[in-house]
Amino acid sequence: MIDIKQEIQILLLKKCLSMRKISSILREQGYKIPKASGLSYCFSQKRILFETVQQILDYLGYEIKIVKKQEK
Repeated sequence: MIDIKQEIQILLLKKCLSMRKISSILREQGYKIPKASGLSYCFSQKRILFETVQQILDYLGYEIKIVKKQEK
């Protein structure tokens, strides 16, 4: 299972964006997103706010869905 930081980094690469750029864009739009270094730190410490992840994904055109696991 890939962690959320890796998932978001993959999505950012697909959109030709960096963590620094997405942080800057969202902060300019009024979102309460940490600066790039703080954002990376939150991800690496696995202490990122769910709301922050939702805002990033929303900007990138994605959403989180919760689905029941397939039983083996």
